[in-house]
Amino acid sequence: MTAKELYEMLGKAQEPKGYFFNKDRDWVYGLLESLLVNRERYGYMSCPCRLATGDRRKDGDIICPCVYRGPDVEEFGSCYCGLYVSRQWNDGEVPHVYVPERRPREKMSY
Repeated sequence: MTAKELYEMLGKAQEPKGYFFNKDRDWVYGLLESLLVNRERYGYMSCPCRLATGDRRKDGDIICPCVYRGPDVEEFGSCYCGLYVSRQWNDGEVPHVYVPERRPREKMSY
């Protein structure tokens, strides 16, 4: 699978839920390529912005789309990585701010 194919597949699945890809296509394709690398490496698409352990059970909360995406997009208009955003974020109707890490420290492998 290529990043473009992943883009098409995820876009169709996520847009009806109100989650859109960041309008910066270079950023998005870079993240999608990293997701594909992680899928090859771990067998699942862990978040490319976080360190995965390689244990699917431990990394369940950071398999993209991660469990933090919803609250991040709701509060900031963007997920932690900036892969998924709201329509308002893409349209410049909400400020583009730093999205803090929501993952509990005890779940981080470092």
